[in-house]
Amino acid sequence: MAQEKTENPTGGMVLVVDDEPHQCLLVKRWLELDGHEVETAHSAEDCLRAMSRLMPDALCVDLNMPGMNGLELLERIKTTHPYLPVIVLTAETGVDTIMSATRLGAYDYLTKPVERTKLVTQLRHAVEHNRIAARLSQLEREVEGKGFPGIIGRSAPMQDLFRKIDRLAACDITVMVNGASGTGKELVAQAIHDSSGRRKGPFIALNCAAIPESLQESELFGHEKGAFTGANQRRAGRFEQAHRGTLFLDELAELSLPLQAKLLRALQERRFTRVGGNQEVRSDFRLVAATHRDLGEAVRAGEFREDLFYRIAVFELRVPRLRDRGQDIELLCQHFIDLFAKRHNHPKARLSPEALAVMGTYHWPGNVRELQNTVQHALVVCDGKTIAAGDLPARMRDAVATTTNPPTAAQPIAGDPHAAPQVAAQTPAGGPMRLPAVTLEALEKMAIEQALERTGGNATEAMRQLGLSRATFYRKLKKYELR
Repeated sequence: MAQEKTENPTGGMVLVVDDEPHQCLLVKRWLELDGHEVETAHSAEDCLRAMSRLMPDALCVDLNMPGMNGLELLERIKTTHPYLPVIVLTAETGVDTIMSATRLGAYDYLTKPVERTKLVTQLRHAVEHNRIAARLSQLEREVEGKGFPGIIGRSAPMQDLFRKIDRLAACDITVMVNGASGTGKELVAQAIHDSSGRRKGPFIALNCAAIPESLQESELFGHEKGAFTGANQRRAGRFEQAHRGTLFLDELAELSLPLQAKLLRALQERRFTRVGGNQEVRSDFRLVAATHRDLGEAVRAGEFREDLFYRIAVFELRVPRLRDRGQDIELLCQHFIDLFAKRHNHPKARLSPEALAVMGTYHWPGNVRELQNTVQHALVVCDGKTIAAGDLPARMRDAVATTTNPPTAAQPIAGDPHAAPQVAAQTPAGGPMRLPAVTLEALEKMAIEQALERTGGNATEAMRQLGLSRATFYRKLKKYELR
């Protein structure tokens, strides 16, 4: 009689490693009936190759395998995936073997012939343990409003990004980081490295766009002495330097097509030859690549190899633009104010509601990098205590004035019965900077609206963020007919 699949809401991805095909199939069948997604490998080497493309929640590993045995594989896995639960399956019952597996970090140890109920139960616990650990890490970041070093945000897009970084840190697959310039792609790559089992190894970064085409191969693979004019000694390339660590290739799409073919082989085999050499060099590295271009479009245009694209885009991670995470602007501003004050012994200034309103309306083409530069500019020109709207760069104020479509001299602001007729402000040469064509009342109303939106209508929190007393806050709500 056919067995029915069990409802298991905690089912996860499990990798089963055993050199006996029938044992693999049996365990696979049991776990699939319990609601898990299962892949198999018949050797330690097959397992390591599978780990470069999978994000398993748990592993079942046989100890007695030809070549690299289960204990050696367990040690390798725990080096790169320290928090990944591994259940050991073996016919051995010796105390020394059990102690060795436990010391290397095995989640549990089950003897063959394996009892189905016990295996299924332990796998459920292992998968749930893995997910609870990841969730606790996420909650800590959400509560603190901090993600990873240099990456800050409470918005939904950033919390989603943090969850994915946590997930990627627990595995060893190749990652493609997509995002516009200034969004912090290198910080994301660094966070993946620092949270992974490779964190004790080197993090090697290379901006491919900054390297002349004639030097790209040498930079990536190194060269032997005398390989070309000026090569006075052997030099290790970035692949070699990243051994047991992470290699981050920024602006990958800028590599030449001939070099892309050599890169593909290096990724497939984890070995290469230096320029001018004939001896193969092996390197155990994890690749994280990044680009601001659409690689799919580059493939269609014949500017990027299709086979390399599919080799690299095992997992695509998109970093949100600043305009898509406006809720984080105030938090980021405070971070940069604190950072500037610490580095330059500068007094901390407060961001005025009007300045925050301008920042919330601006479209930020330069993303977080532009925001950081804007805060530094404002801190230099402000009075030392408060950053006003007029302390922001003129290009930003002009852009906001255009975006908000300011009224002409005889027209009131639409929807605001309290606004006075406006005349576009002129900034005299050498005079103080003023926000053109936008009244302080309009900005004040905008600041209150945005504070209420950020806090989900929580008046107390909105008052705190705006620095207003309760009486003043409710008086302004009434004035601007806000609810």
